[in-house]
Amino acid sequence: MTRKLFTLALLGSTVIGGAAAAEDVTLTIESWRNDDLALWQDKIIPAFEAANPGIKLKFTPSAPAEYNAVLNSKLDAGSAGDLITCRPFDASLGLYDKGQLADLSDLDAMGSFSNVAKSAWQTDDGAATFCVPIASVIHGFIYNKDAFAELGVNVPETEDEFFAALEKIKEDGNYVPLAMGTNDQWEAATMGYNNIGPNYWKGEEGRLALIAGEQKLTDDQWVAPYETLSKWGAYMGDGYEAQTYPDSQNIFTLGRAAIYPAGSWEISGFNTQADFAMGAFKPPVKAAGDTCYISDHTDIAVGLNAASPNAEAAKTFLNWVGSAEFASIYANALPGFFSLSNHEVAMEDPLAQEFVSWRGECESTIRSTYQILSRGTPNLENETWGASVAAIKGTKAAADLGADLQEGLASWYEPQK
Repeated sequence: MTRKLFTLALLGSTVIGGAAAAEDVTLTIESWRNDDLALWQDKIIPAFEAANPGIKLKFTPSAPAEYNAVLNSKLDAGSAGDLITCRPFDASLGLYDKGQLADLSDLDAMGSFSNVAKSAWQTDDGAATFCVPIASVIHGFIYNKDAFAELGVNVPETEDEFFAALEKIKEDGNYVPLAMGTNDQWEAATMGYNNIGPNYWKGEEGRLALIAGEQKLTDDQWVAPYETLSKWGAYMGDGYEAQTYPDSQNIFTLGRAAIYPAGSWEISGFNTQADFAMGAFKPPVKAAGDTCYISDHTDIAVGLNAASPNAEAAKTFLNWVGSAEFASIYANALPGFFSLSNHEVAMEDPLAQEFVSWRGECESTIRSTYQILSRGTPNLENETWGASVAAIKGTKAAADLGADLQEGLASWYEPQK
């Protein structure tokens, strides 16, 4: 009898255990960030699962260049994961418009993010937000501290100080003052025009006015950055016209250049490649005491597959993405990709801390061409690449570049006609 009761008890416990295991939900995450696989497996997933028993995570990234096509195919076939890593602006907006991303406007986590942080994953009118922001990248300049000390160059805060520093470095002759080329074009716009430009058009004030048709690309604040870029070429070294993006990275990390016009995503790579001390400074303002503006560009978020059978469990995860714990894990594991949440995050990497500290000193904005204004033909983002290169090379006057860009935008964008 005792043996029979023991057997029944054992059987019962097995059934109960099996039922508990059956209740576990596994959430699959689609992403293009295959470089982050170890981060998810070693840090993010264990932290979430420890606090949320019964919910498992599976991170399944695709190759970055193939992600959009792979994701679209999976969504159309009904085989996509529960959680969708969201690229900024139109790619994700298109998924929402097709009903493939859920509206997350009412999610508690959204209270952790500013309107600028959410802008890359909202409808044009801001009525719906469909992805929880994760991280941004910040623009500025990375410099070789050893070279600055050797030459007695001070970290510039104003444009006059910036060009005085470049001139001093050039006169010495041992370092290329600015490590940037124009061969790949996008750097001239991304680390050139949209790096220094927000100080001219006053960040969000100008960007939103351009979208509304209240400012034009022929206005002084949009033309002046090209005039400033036209002075850069003299400091970019011989042959900069043929210099590629990887060339520029190598020139700087090998210690042959003093300043690198940067995006914060360079931090991890530079930390492993450079054998000298590095610092960072924000885009110089026109005059001491001016309000500074930084490009704190929205880069990555995560949304809910509208067809997911595990929506409630997925929302538990998405709310956790808005937490201080997630922000700290992500930002410190990937220095240079900064949390978009309002939580204070202590950065362990000093260079990353330097970049993110500017949020407390300056007004944040995003790249001027990324929201709405590059949907038509000609594409304003791509046109800005060419214009920035032309400015640096001196092949076209800044006013003429502004006129060309305005004409192109007005040809298809109603508020600018």
